[in-house]
This record gives sequence, C-alpha cells and structure tokens, in this order.
Amino acid sequence: MIDFSKKNIKLSMYNYKHKETVMSKRLDGSSLFSGINAGLTNSFSLLSSQYEDGLTLENLNSALTNTNIVNTGYGATFASYLTNNFNSIDSNADGTISADEIQRLMSNMATQGLTREQIMSLGASSGMSTSLQETVLSHFDDIDTNKDGKVTNQEINAYGVNSEIEKQKIEDRNRIVNNMSLYYSDDLTEYEGSMMDYKYLDDEENS
Repeated sequence: MIDFSKKNIKLSMYNYKHKETVMSKRLDGSSLFSGINAGLTNSFSLLSSQYEDGLTLENLNSALTNTNIVNTGYGATFASYLTNNFNSIDSNADGTISADEIQRLMSNMATQGLTREQIMSLGASSGMSTSLQETVLSHFDDIDTNKDGKVTNQEINAYGVNSEIEKQKIEDRNRIVNNMSLYYSDDLTEYEGSMMDYKYLDDEENS
C-alpha cells in the first residue's frame, strides 16, 4: 500500500525549495532603466560641454560628426535619439534641450515605461550587457500587458516572475509523474508543457 502522506511531505519540501529558486531567479528591468538614465546623464554632460549655446537641433546634428563625441561610443547614439525626438523633448519649445528637460524625459520613462525605439536606441549604447535588452525586445508584446506600446520596470519584473513560475509548474509536474512512476509503471511520460509555453523565458534568456 502506498503511503501518500509521506509522499506529500516530500513534495511539499520540493515546492518550498523551488519557491526559493523562483524568488532568487527572475528577470529584473531595473538595470535597463538605470543604464539608460546614466547614459542620458553622461551624454548630456558631454554634449553640453561641446556647445556653449546649448543643445539646439543644429548643434545636435553637428554632434553626429563631432570626433570628440563619436569616439566615446555612446555620445553620437544619444545625440541621434535627441535629434529624432527633439520637439517632444524640448517641452517649452525654446529651441534648446535643457538639463531639466532631460530629467523630465527620464522621469517619464521611469513612470510610463520604455518604447521599443528607446530600448534599441538608448539601451544599446548605455554600456551594459545587451542580454537583458535582447530578452525584453524578444518578449516585448508579452511583457507589455496593458498594450500601450511601452514596458515598465514593474511589467518586466512581473513577466520574469511569471516565467519562472510557469517553468516551475512544468518541473513540478514532471517530478510528480516521475515519482509516481516508481509505484505504477515506467510508461508515464514527462509533461512537456502546453502550446503557450513558448512565450516564456528559457534559462539562457534569464541568465
């Protein structure tokens, strides 16, 4: 006769350990936002030092071929983004992008989220690993739960947690099947997940 009470205790211990694993391994977008903010801050300081009359559209276009800026590896990319989005960033329409307007841009990104363009343009030149950026871009539509075309840090974190939970469910089901096969037969096969499992992160993406 099978003692299911002992088996349940073992499974409960497994679940406890796996919950700890889920909590310790999750996708975290905070480094993406902090990296972009650091890049914007550093780039604004660099660009401002080159043009005494401020960051006008003309000066930003000039920065794209300025050797001192191009050689930094990030200044030109940020200058290109500021040029392409000049009117929306220059909120007071005085023809110059100020430090306050850069700060407002960063605040808006923190509260409203990042678009694909911002991740590709600003994230790629922030100096950090591209792994997180590629993961977020690959799963952008699934992460963007409110479908506003932007992903917030909260949405990225929530998607990371959900991905780990879904993977853990599959592992737990496989473990139950394997444990039960010891008592019944070897014909039970592992649970391989549903057709929807493709949308969640795999181990390489979440490393």
